[in-house]
This record gives sequence, C-alpha cells and structure tokens, in this order.
Amino acid sequence: MTVFDLPAVRALVEAALAEDVGRGDLTTQLTVPPELPGRAAIVAKQEGVLAGAPLVDMVFAALGAPVRVTHHVEDGSTFTLGATLMSLDGRAADLLIGERTALNFLQQLSGVATLTRRYVDALQGTKARVIDTRKTTPGLRVLEKYAVRKGGGRNHRFGLDDGILIKDNHIAAAGGIAAAVRAARRGAPHTAAIEVECVTLEQVDEALASAADAILLDNMSVEQIAAAVRRIGLCAVIEASGGVSLTTIRAIADTGVDLISVGALTHSAPAIDLSMKIEA
Repeated sequence: MTVFDLPAVRALVEAALAEDVGRGDLTTQLTVPPELPGRAAIVAKQEGVLAGAPLVDMVFAALGAPVRVTHHVEDGSTFTLGATLMSLDGRAADLLIGERTALNFLQQLSGVATLTRRYVDALQGTKARVIDTRKTTPGLRVLEKYAVRKGGGRNHRFGLDDGILIKDNHIAAAGGIAAAVRAARRGAPHTAAIEVECVTLEQVDEALASAADAILLDNMSVEQIAAAVRRIGLCAVIEASGGVSLTTIRAIADTGVDLISVGALTHSAPAIDLSMKIEA
C-alpha cells in the first residue's frame, strides 16, 4: 500500500475537487462542447523535483473522467525548465475541470520535494540526515511527508501518537526533565524511544543522567551544539533543530549531530511553477 491508497487521501482529493468545481465549471460548460476530445501536457516552468504525480490520475478518476495520463517523469526525479512531466488524453472539458486541482497538488508537493533536495545536497559528505517536523499544512501531512521522502529527506514522527518527545512545556508540567523521563519510561512500550528537548547544556546533562534515548538541541548556537555533541558522545541520538536554514545547516552538520530537523521543508516550501497546456 502507498500513501495514495489511503482512504484519507482519496477523501482529500474529492474535497479539493468539490471546493474548486462547486456546482460545475460554468466557463467550460458554456464554451467547450462536452464530447470534444482533447490532449494536454503538464509542463515545468522551472526546474525541480517531482512529487505527487499519482494524484493527477486520482483527480480525474474522482471526476469520473476517462482521462489517460502518461507519465514521463517519476516521483523523486529531477526535471528541468520546459520539461513535459506528463501527457493527458481525454475530453477537453474534463481536462479543464480537473486542471487546477491537479496542478495545486503537484505544485505544492513538488515544492516540498525540491526544497528538501536542496537541504539534502547541502549535507553531502556528513553523517547528518535531514528530517521534517509536524509543521505541515493541515490535512496534507501524509502527502507532504511523502514529498519529503521523495526529496531525499526522512520523516520525524507523523503525529503525537507516533513517538515520545518531551518538550519544554512537558518538562514544566511534569516538574523537570528527570520526572518527565521517569514517567514516560514507566508507561511507554518497550519499543518506544524517549527524546528530550534541551535548550541549555545543563538540560543536556539532565537528559543524559535520565538515560534519554535521544536529545533534541533546540535553538542552540553552533558552538553550543558542538559542546553538547562532545558531552553526549554515543550515549544518545542527537538531533538539532530551530532556525535551521540552507546557509547554516552545513555548519550544524559538521558538529557531528545525527539528525537536523527543518520545519521549513513543509511550512515554507515555495510551490513549483507548473502549467497545463491544452493543444488547440
């Protein structure tokens, strides 16, 4: 099973179509004969990394439209300016009705994959890996995290039920790092790792003393991260997060961290400019 087989994704496609089409495409109904055959191509207006191609098929299937989609570029592959990503054959009216919804998905997810690839490329030669966060577009998380993977990145937890990450507010509510880790350890499944977010080196020492499995270094300077890495050694998985950009990620990676989480992969990725051109 892929993400595109999930009922939630099918429902999302249907909801997106309903949002755009409403009671019907008034312009197409008035200007295009319903049985007029059409051919179209989705063309790249800038270079990037493709993600979400199967959603184009899903959009037209959800319309009940007999559109044949021929894919020329696979998800995860790079494409250049002017490249034809896929060709579509069917009724011209169907192509016009599904055009915007198909492109919205494709542009958004390809933007995530493209930005992720830039971060991944910036880490070449280091052991660090780029991971995403839960800072995703509501309703699109499973697709945006899919796009991160197609860009070469890795996924952090998918939701609150998918891992134990003790953050500043948990620490405050529980009465400290040691108390929070003890409580988590008592109730956690034996397969679950416990990660603790630390903002100071003193907290890093507390997390180490509590035998945390992973330590997240939040919004620390490169110098602080390097000092924390020396303290932690091989005692825990080390993740750096907060304020990471393409200009700073290499220096963070060179400190020896294992993971670098970047919220921008999903919350700030610019959409890739794509267009659908119907043959006259």
